[in-house]
Amino acid sequence: VIFWASPRLEAETSSAEDAAADAHDKFMDESNEDLAVKTTATEHKTAKKEQTDATIASLKKELDLTQQELDAALEYYEKLKPECVDNGLSYEERVQMREEEIQSLKEALAILNQQDLA
Repeated sequence: VIFWASPRLEAETSSAEDAAADAHDKFMDESNEDLAVKTTATEHKTAKKEQTDATIASLKKELDLTQQELDAALEYYEKLKPECVDNGLSYEERVQMREEEIQSLKEALAILNQQDLA
């Protein structure tokens, strides 16, 4: 009985081993392919991260320069502000002052014209 079962058992074992070897080969192929895909994805992501880091550094530098320009402009604005802001005079008072200034300039022009004629 042992001799009779031996060829059948050997055939079953051989078949099972072949199936296991095929399954192992298929698993290894899939694993190697998956590893290659993941390695490529990692390389792309690393390159993108480096590019993004460089862009961030560039934009931070640009932001710092722009902030310095803004600070300088605001400082200059604060210096100009007292000259441009209403100094407590009403509109009518400002108009009156302008009219007086224009009148005095006309008088000065008339004096200069008289001196040219003489």
